[in-house]
Amino acid sequence: MVKVEKNPNYKRIATEEAFCPVEMLDLWKKVLASPDCDPGFNSLIGFYMSSQAARPQHIMKCLTDLGEQRLAHMDESGIDRQVIALTSPGVQVLDSETAVSFVKVANDELAEACKHHPDRFTGMIAIAPQNPAEAAKEIERATALGLKGIIVNSHTHGAYLDDPACAEIFAAAEAAGQPLYLHPNTPPRDMIGPMLEKGLDGAIFGFTVETGMHALRLITAGVFDRFPKLQVILGHLGETLVFQADRIDYMHQATVKSNRYESMKPIGRKPSEYLKDNFTITTSGFVEEKPIKYVMDFMGAERVMYAMDYPYQHVNEQVVQLDNLNISDEDKKRFFQTNAERVFGIA
Repeated sequence: MVKVEKNPNYKRIATEEAFCPVEMLDLWKKVLASPDCDPGFNSLIGFYMSSQAARPQHIMKCLTDLGEQRLAHMDESGIDRQVIALTSPGVQVLDSETAVSFVKVANDELAEACKHHPDRFTGMIAIAPQNPAEAAKEIERATALGLKGIIVNSHTHGAYLDDPACAEIFAAAEAAGQPLYLHPNTPPRDMIGPMLEKGLDGAIFGFTVETGMHALRLITAGVFDRFPKLQVILGHLGETLVFQADRIDYMHQATVKSNRYESMKPIGRKPSEYLKDNFTITTSGFVEEKPIKYVMDFMGAERVMYAMDYPYQHVNEQVVQLDNLNISDEDKKRFFQTNAERVFGIA
């Protein structure tokens, strides 16, 4: 890879960067060995933990490092700071008791790394949505540790955050002033079949379908009417929702008027208005100028941030490509630096 020099006009803050405690690998091995292992988890983590190919070997090596190797890669990529989160699916594939217990271990490890490298690392809070009351407590505890933002790796055993039981999570996020990063997971058991047949269940397609649906469920379920201050971060250029916004608005209105579904009730505004006011989009995995500029135009330049998606998409040349975006100097600084500083409260 080429070495990317630091930019004198702005810091580059990468906002969707992953890590995995070594101890979690042992927990995942037990899940993989279970007789009824989730097919999406087996397809994703089963592959990365067993393949001898160069890319998965690189990824697994990088995930468990919160020290010199990560810092060296950041320096080679011209990245000033990483916002780091527990990699997908994190504890959300575990049983509730184990998840609640281990999430504290993961958050403590990440908080300690951030203390050692306060100018380079910012850490997000991992939670166990399996137990919303404990998740709310962990948001409060980990906020006191200095972690910024809350990572949720989409569904938890096929359950979604629009479940009324998860209101405690949103209330805790609002109270702590913490944004929630809704990150992809493989589609759940009852969705994944046709994708798995053709190898489309992961980042190539399945991730965005599943996570985009999750975000849309939050909107149409009225979560942002009940929690208007809640802010959600959505990666991968908004998991296609920005590009479908007009059609989503029209069909949502038509469906509500026709009383087609008992589960779809009126909400306060158009879905696209919540997208613009309650979401911030990152570019993780995207480098082409036209779609990025479209999303900036739709959302406003203050609601689009840079992300590399390290170590899953670790390509230094793409940093240079994004440096050359044909946008104003002011918007470029917003994109790479000041939006992230504002959203995550980075001093």
